[in-house]
Amino acid sequence: MSTPPAQDPLSRERAHLGSSRAALRAMREDVENLDIKDVTANWVNAAVLQHQIDERIKALADLSHTPLFFGRLDYLHAPGADKAEGAEGERFYIGRRHVHDAEGDPMVIDWRAPVSQPFYRASKKDPMDVGLRRRFGYTGGDLTAYEDEHLSDPSEAAATSKLLQQEIERPRVGPMRDIVATIQPEQDEIVRSGLSGSVCVQGGPGTGKTAVGLHRVAYLLYAHRERLARTGTLVIGPNKSFLHYIEQVLPALGELEVKQATVDDLVAHVEVRGTDDATAAVVKGDARMAEVLRRAVRSHVTLPTEGVVVVRGSRRWRVPAYELETIVGELLDRDIRYGAAREALPQRIAHAVLVQMERSGEAPDDRVQDAVARNTAVKAAVKAIWPPVDPAKLVLRLLTDADFLAVHADGILDEDEQKEILWSKPVRSVKSARWAPADAVLIDEATDLVQRTHSLGHVVLDEAQDLSPMQYRAVGRRCTTGSATVLGDLAQGTTPWATRSWDEALTHLGKGDAVIEELTAGFRVPTDVITYASRLLPHIAPGLTPVASVRENPGFFEVRPTTADEQVVDACEELLRNEGSIGLIAADARIPALTEALAAAGLTYLGPGEETTAQTRLTLVPASLAKGLEYDYVVLDEPRAVVDGEPDERTGLRRLYVALTRAVSGLTVTHAAPLPQQLA
Repeated sequence: MSTPPAQDPLSRERAHLGSSRAALRAMREDVENLDIKDVTANWVNAAVLQHQIDERIKALADLSHTPLFFGRLDYLHAPGADKAEGAEGERFYIGRRHVHDAEGDPMVIDWRAPVSQPFYRASKKDPMDVGLRRRFGYTGGDLTAYEDEHLSDPSEAAATSKLLQQEIERPRVGPMRDIVATIQPEQDEIVRSGLSGSVCVQGGPGTGKTAVGLHRVAYLLYAHRERLARTGTLVIGPNKSFLHYIEQVLPALGELEVKQATVDDLVAHVEVRGTDDATAAVVKGDARMAEVLRRAVRSHVTLPTEGVVVVRGSRRWRVPAYELETIVGELLDRDIRYGAAREALPQRIAHAVLVQMERSGEAPDDRVQDAVARNTAVKAAVKAIWPPVDPAKLVLRLLTDADFLAVHADGILDEDEQKEILWSKPVRSVKSARWAPADAVLIDEATDLVQRTHSLGHVVLDEAQDLSPMQYRAVGRRCTTGSATVLGDLAQGTTPWATRSWDEALTHLGKGDAVIEELTAGFRVPTDVITYASRLLPHIAPGLTPVASVRENPGFFEVRPTTADEQVVDACEELLRNEGSIGLIAADARIPALTEALAAAGLTYLGPGEETTAQTRLTLVPASLAKGLEYDYVVLDEPRAVVDGEPDERTGLRRLYVALTRAVSGLTVTHAAPLPQQLA
């Protein structure tokens, strides 16, 4: 490649981009050309190694529309060198993944590497030994502009980055994208926090909390790859639409192994076909139900009244009832899992027999103990004392047997609460029962009481404010030996059991020592839109800090009275003349009428979570599914209907707050009915 003129920095940077793409292509070809025939002992090893190679090839994909690097750092001194030595600084290009040339020298540095950190943290007050920070602007995959900050030059005033603003405000078509080029210092601190500690992020609309959580996963996989490869990572979202919307963020950063699920997926021990009214769901989701279930499980243990006689050859060995009772009492006092104690009981009985054998002069070994533990008499005693427990059958009995529930809920649930959760009709079996979502969580709790739930290395829990205490416990079981990143906004809690405080939620999660961080700088929602939506905060989350938009562009905002659904469609058509995605958000009950109006106008549209394209940029979104989604422009239909669609006004206003804050560039509010007085 010919050397560009020295006086043309943009040409030099384009040349480096071209060279970097060629180097990445060579890295990919090297992996594709690997011959593993002589290094695998069998077909299993070959399959595992080939899978790893395939994943590496995917990770090295060069996405033409995604820039390989978005920034550059010129250090004053070589990193790690003594500044007094005067070692000349190095230049690093910061990108989504590491790229090196044929000699192994880096051409692009991974954004997660320690040497990249000043790109996000350096400032005039603390330049972190950086002389120049350069940001790049792109159109598609083509480098079109750059912007410099001379951090070590005191005469140059700090200025707002135009390229940063443009990147934040860039139209959104398709799934959620990464924010590696726009991570702010307060976000970077959370992203790079250690694996050993848990973090809770309270963030209002547009503060980037979801992106921060996903980028923290990517960072932790970079910094602790081997450990997390063994223990696993999981991202938990509120619904399938949300997970579909965010699913491309981590792959774009080269991370392909992170699993995604909803809380309902985690507790899917039975088929959920029913629903609860709000009152019953609140009681079932209360943390007190954990103690009710613990009592019910332990109630299956029966103290022995007779001893156990073990016959071996011509000898008979007897373990008396009082000794069995001592063994059972010790296991109960240890408060270990019901199933683990049941497995330990025959071994404890066998040990008591071996003690007698040794006293009589015999020398039994472990094989004898195992044989005694499998003795018919011992197995019969274990079955009588510590019978197996089926978690689903146990929960079914609690919900259908008033006497059984009353015994184990005594002093925990009052009579009215017990009546609320009891099923009115008898049920023949676990399979025929119409389980509600809250019932599945109870079964998951009972399952963990019987047998320990597998723990992962790290769990990200998004939109956490909507979880019940029992759901928090279900998530917490998945990271008892790992850490968690909890993301949410108390003002957006739209369930009857919504979180009242993060301290309380983290206690239920089992992460009471987690650090609580608050993000208040809004990057997504325009100033006029967030100001309007924040009128609701005193009514839905008094005391919560309002989001302050850092956007220079106030955005488009309009409140438009209407008299017919056709006028709502007209508002959508007007916004479709702009570039980017459009979301039509409405109360769930209004969706059928708007569907007809859109069809009559010949407008094609998508469902929430479906990927927008250049041809289809309009999405019709029920208000109940709007949380976590974002669109360039939003038409919000009938705010009063959104509020009235919820069981109570506070929940309705919170749902409205969510709907009002989905827009990135502009919002049109249409209404025939009067607006809620809280918006006046």
